[in-house]
Amino acid sequence: MTIRVVIADDQPLIREGFRAILERAEDVCVVAEAANGREAVELVRQFQPDVVIMDVRMPQLDGIAATRQITTNPALAGTNVLVITAYEVDANVFEALRAGASGFLLKDLEPDDLRRAVSVVASGESLLAPSATKRLIAHFVATPQHPTGQEEKLTLLTEREREVLTLVGQGLTNSEIASRLFISPATAKTHVSRSMLKLDAHDRAQLVVFAYEAGIVGAG
Repeated sequence: MTIRVVIADDQPLIREGFRAILERAEDVCVVAEAANGREAVELVRQFQPDVVIMDVRMPQLDGIAATRQITTNPALAGTNVLVITAYEVDANVFEALRAGASGFLLKDLEPDDLRRAVSVVASGESLLAPSATKRLIAHFVATPQHPTGQEEKLTLLTEREREVLTLVGQGLTNSEIASRLFISPATAKTHVSRSMLKLDAHDRAQLVVFAYEAGIVGAG
């Protein structure tokens, strides 16, 4: 099955490079390119791709706003956004995840990593490398925040689901969570899925955002 991709970046050289890398994969087709966020949203509505590779900083409409317009549109439920950034702990990365992006990558990534990332996100999974997640969260936990109102939603979770959510927020994989809590990876995955359903999170990236906003990151 061919993965249809839209590339959104204001630098033509980067768009050309990403296209060249992706089209070396037999199962990927770049259907359109956008030079700004507004154009990206229009092209996504037109082509309804599986994945959008979205730069954060773009003219007219930035990548965060464009991501939000895409992820909140029911007609585009089949489209997942992969944010590309130059900085791993950029505040905009966290805002993009909050807006609904399924993950992020750095612009200096290897070609194979880009192709693999597109495949992962197209399958409906989030792309958050544990090490990157830990650094990202640590950066924001060190920054004073105002209450977000997410704390009340924690009452929807069982004690075990809250434990799992805390570990997801710390960047652990299902296998690592299973090892930490002495449960099977399948059981860990079930707890993650149930937490996503209860918290209305469409992927693991949204759980990380929730864990941070609810103030439980680093707990336990």
